[in-house]
Amino acid sequence: MAQKKIISSVSHISLIFLFTSFSLHTTSRVVRYQKSGLRTIVVDAGHGGRDFGAQGSYSYEKNITLAIALRLQKAINEAMPDVNVVMTRTTDVFDPPPLKASKANSAGGDLFISIHCDYASPIRHSEFIGYKTQTYYTGKGSKRKKRTRKVPQYHYWTTPNPAQGASTYIWAAHKNDDKELAMRENESLYIDSAMAKQINDFDPDSPEKMILYSLKTQQYFQRSANLALTVEDEFSKIGRATRDALQRQVGIWVLQATAMPSILVETGYITNEDEEEYLNSEKGQQETAEVIVKALKRYRYSLETHTLVNVGDTAQKNK
Repeated sequence: MAQKKIISSVSHISLIFLFTSFSLHTTSRVVRYQKSGLRTIVVDAGHGGRDFGAQGSYSYEKNITLAIALRLQKAINEAMPDVNVVMTRTTDVFDPPPLKASKANSAGGDLFISIHCDYASPIRHSEFIGYKTQTYYTGKGSKRKKRTRKVPQYHYWTTPNPAQGASTYIWAAHKNDDKELAMRENESLYIDSAMAKQINDFDPDSPEKMILYSLKTQQYFQRSANLALTVEDEFSKIGRATRDALQRQVGIWVLQATAMPSILVETGYITNEDEEEYLNSEKGQQETAEVIVKALKRYRYSLETHTLVNVGDTAQKNK
């Protein structure tokens, strides 16, 4: 799975788009975005139904993600009762990615969180065990001759991959065009009524609108990156191995198809014996849900106070 760390490209995005509402001045009008908050969170349990996801020694990803997602829903309701939680699924059903994105966008979500388990292929090994005599022929007719040669022989086997740790993804920067398309197709979800009237006469492909889509996409990218880093920080606080916040280069189409900040949490490796046991346990599922809720509370605080919450539990004013 191709990966790329969230590096300086994130920090270069102008901080004025990070947590505050902002304005776009044109020659004839001033367009404002509404003040951002966290009113609706869409929680997606990865896979489901005929899509089993990754397989461990005795369990399937689809069942673990649903169990964690349901616990996350309950934990959010308890910690932030004023926030509406929308689930893409609450039973063992399969929804194709376009339907999941449609559910999230139709719900008017302010944040999309997809729960998954990671997978690592077994490690292949080989060992030289000697030579085997192989017979072959050369030439044709009267010139045909029988020959032999020594062919090396190997024993092959695999062992479980020791990869472990939780990681949190956002969409890759090169997918911003797809995210902007989601914004264009779901404009009413993030533009308030006053702004809608102001830009109603804009041509969909006008420079003004293109700037709006671009700025909002960059803002969502930065917010997603900040939350991803915060989730990883919370995992590390409870002693879980972490693999950093990363940009998802391939797969998980819904990350760029949802018109809102979006993250994907790989809760651990189902192919690691210890982590599979943890992810199937009540303790592991509850701790994972609580970690995400703690990160959400820090994320919400940053939105409401217009601050950037550092990965060290300190807040830095967005000046």
